[in-house]
Amino acid sequence: MRITELLRKETIALNLQASSKKSVIDELVSVLDKGGKLQDAEEFKKAIHNRESQSTTGIGEGIAIPHAKTSAVKSPAIAFGKSADGIDYESLDGAPAHLFFMIAATEGANQTHLEALSRLSSILMDESVRKALVNAATEEEVLEIINLHDKEEEPASEESSPSEGKVLAVTACPTGIAHTYMAADALKAKAKELGIGLKVETNGSGGAKDVLTADEIESAPAIIVAADTKVEMNRFKGKPVIEVPVAEAIRKPQVLLEKAVNKDAPLYSGTKGSEDKEEQGEEKKQRTGFYKHLMNGVSNMLPFVVGGGILIAISFLFGIQSANPDSPEYNEFAAILNKIGGENAFYLMVPVLAGFIAMSIADRPGFAPGMVGGLIAATGQSGFLGGIIAGFLAGYVVVGIKRLTKNFPAPLEGIKPVLIYPLLGIFITGVIMLQFLVEPLSTVNSGIQNWLDGLGTGNLVVLGLILGGMMAVDMGGPINKAAFTFGIAMIEGGNLAPHAAIMAGGMVPPLGLALATTFFKSKFKDNERKAGIAAYFMGASFITEGAIPFAAADPFRVIPSIVTGSAVAGALTMAFGIGLPAPHGGLFVFPVVEGNPFLYLVAVLIGSVITALMVGFLKKPVK
Repeated sequence: MRITELLRKETIALNLQASSKKSVIDELVSVLDKGGKLQDAEEFKKAIHNRESQSTTGIGEGIAIPHAKTSAVKSPAIAFGKSADGIDYESLDGAPAHLFFMIAATEGANQTHLEALSRLSSILMDESVRKALVNAATEEEVLEIINLHDKEEEPASEESSPSEGKVLAVTACPTGIAHTYMAADALKAKAKELGIGLKVETNGSGGAKDVLTADEIESAPAIIVAADTKVEMNRFKGKPVIEVPVAEAIRKPQVLLEKAVNKDAPLYSGTKGSEDKEEQGEEKKQRTGFYKHLMNGVSNMLPFVVGGGILIAISFLFGIQSANPDSPEYNEFAAILNKIGGENAFYLMVPVLAGFIAMSIADRPGFAPGMVGGLIAATGQSGFLGGIIAGFLAGYVVVGIKRLTKNFPAPLEGIKPVLIYPLLGIFITGVIMLQFLVEPLSTVNSGIQNWLDGLGTGNLVVLGLILGGMMAVDMGGPINKAAFTFGIAMIEGGNLAPHAAIMAGGMVPPLGLALATTFFKSKFKDNERKAGIAAYFMGASFITEGAIPFAAADPFRVIPSIVTGSAVAGALTMAFGIGLPAPHGGLFVFPVVEGNPFLYLVAVLIGSVITALMVGFLKKPVK
């Protein structure tokens, strides 16, 4: 893709009127918005300012490249602006900026878009290009200048030369669009000028490129890490490492290269120096970062919940029993959908939740113990709450193992991540889950079922209130399953009312949260609002698990809200005299209910609205 496919005449402003950093950002955002490139101008502007708060994008030499990667962008684009007088943009060299390139990248920008954006950053390192742009009088001249220098990247000649003894570098910035590649190009240009062998790994939006190999690291005199975001550092243990902000590589490439050649840098130990500070900071977060670890698990679990749940919902379109080979409704394609969604995607949901919680706490060594603990929780019918317990258990077990093995002899350091951590982590987590957690949870489940059987149907409204609320307590866990099992037993016994309350209570949590994400958008993050769309379909299909990501992220506000809404829906269903002969299906089986299907729908809607209002009232706006 050519850069000029992203930079068009309508997104060029040759005479900027702005006189400050804030106003030039406003003006360029307006240019992109008028060009039809943005979904939400205000959200995009917030993303630009958020990037600026991390480090200025005024790189010096009269150039500023504000940029953001966000869902507020409709299509990838570049806006160019020029100021004859210059604007104070807090540039690295303190000089006013005259040339402005605002880069707007979508969250799902494809590789060709990202490569074009990164090439623009590289082109601007050429002084002749900057001078030509300053003197450009028309939009056509600007496009011609860019086109003249826009060439597809060719394989670096350095790859054909021996790699031994080269200085190595890693560049990375938070968005991975501009500074990452400008720093790499500045280092490459200066290395060529000085006759220094160099290889640079870039950690951009499209992933890492020219990744450094173990052999190259072993033979390198030193490594330059120019980054404003986290990069993999443990591979550099025992090597001289120069750590600087990414802008430092753009401004002072010669200083960094000469230091690297002379090995003028501390040896990276993996446990001391700057990394030690980072690890200490991480350990502090581990002690207080419950929400962070939980969100890491939830965000990685979400695709399994959404993808699997919607596949199950689609299968119901062919009939409630369409996945059952013994049913006249059986449909082979529906059975495939149900098998993929229910027996596979949903089956992995809890192990993935636990695995990524543990990984957030203990880094990669925590992943395997977390997955195994989560699988034990899933097979032991302890639901997503058991998965959360397993994730935190595995994470802190591995943290403990790390501390106990901290003073291992140096020759044995290499076996810890491949042998000690997984072996002891999986064993200890598995023993605790099997011996102390799974059986008690199973006993609790059985006790709840016995209690429900003894409760009977004497007071239908109270029974509906209890059953509806139980469906929302753990959303697919033992309490939910106990209520569902009770409803099935009642259907078999000829009493159709309890299961109608159960299905209403199971539909309310995802539907109520979907409504909340629609009408209280400021209380939810962007990914949660997107999950809310899927929750409409999952709630309509009686897939209560659609509420799990929201409940796991904010249990103290969400769970009381969904339990209240579900309880009300269950009670109203009983009061309206609704009976349900089908064990599953959501809205798709409303036409077959005993009683008035319209009143059944009213009961579900009232419960959903109550949940939405409570969530909207209790949750705080997202910062």
